[in-house]
Amino acid sequence: MSAYLSLAAMLGIAVGGVLLAYLLHRRTAVAPGAVASLPFLSGWRPEEHALSRFEARYYPMTLLFLAFDVEMLYMYPWATVVASIGTSAIVEMFVLLGVLMTGVLWAWREGALRWT
Repeated sequence: MSAYLSLAAMLGIAVGGVLLAYLLHRRTAVAPGAVASLPFLSGWRPEEHALSRFEARYYPMTLLFLAFDVEMLYMYPWATVVASIGTSAIVEMFVLLGVLMTGVLWAWREGALRWT
């Protein structure tokens, strides 16, 4: 009986979260006409909607930035313990950097870094 009760509680929390997100979206949604009529570029009349999407060419750069940013998250704890672990920690970090560099070289070869 306890398993069914916890399952019902988790299901209720999930449905409640989805319902809450839907209600918050409905309450805070921006009317498309109101935002488009307001200037947002230093008083100039906007040429596009203020909430328009980014161009697709920004996404590969963002993913590369995130990959190297997450790599920095691994490097900080590594730097604090590298002296106590020794050579194996250095080898492991160079393997990680090699994998990342291989990914960058592959993206460069495939043209993902081309801005045109």
